[in-house]
Amino acid sequence: MIANKVESILKEAECLYSADEVNQALDRMAHDITQKLKNKTPLVLCVMTGALITTGHLLTRLHFPLELDYIHATRYRGTNRGGDLHWLVEPRKNLKDRTILVVDDIMDGGLTLSAIMDYCKQAGAKDIYTAVMVSKNRKREPGVNFEPDFVGVMTEDKYLFGFGLDYEEYLRNVPGIYAVNT
Repeated sequence: MIANKVESILKEAECLYSADEVNQALDRMAHDITQKLKNKTPLVLCVMTGALITTGHLLTRLHFPLELDYIHATRYRGTNRGGDLHWLVEPRKNLKDRTILVVDDIMDGGLTLSAIMDYCKQAGAKDIYTAVMVSKNRKREPGVNFEPDFVGVMTEDKYLFGFGLDYEEYLRNVPGIYAVNT
């Protein structure tokens, strides 16, 4: 039953960015990140699970010393509406006096990324940068006073899936970025 629903969503979806366009955006992000962080030996924090694909593709384009860890904080938990933030896994690496690059799949309202940045500050990080594959063109939540430092693509405020973004925990593996056609 779920397979039919997922197939229907994919079939009716609007492709916003093809796989080639996503790769071009990753190349541009990697260039910008390299210019800013190549001499800082950053700790890259992948925000699980959505940023897994973006982080993997991005890291292969970064040709300078860095470390990798992950953090798992989520507001969605398999749904299409954000709720309370749930901390599932904290980084294993010490963040004190480190330059941190937080990589997430999407900047929506900004609450999750803002909470992760606060976590990094409280852990003593020296500098914190943020990179997202997708930034939605929408008003951020109250208290969110920043935009990501590095952005792959911009979209309108639509429900998205593909390239790490999920539709009810499915379709993360779709190579482009799609909007659900409602």
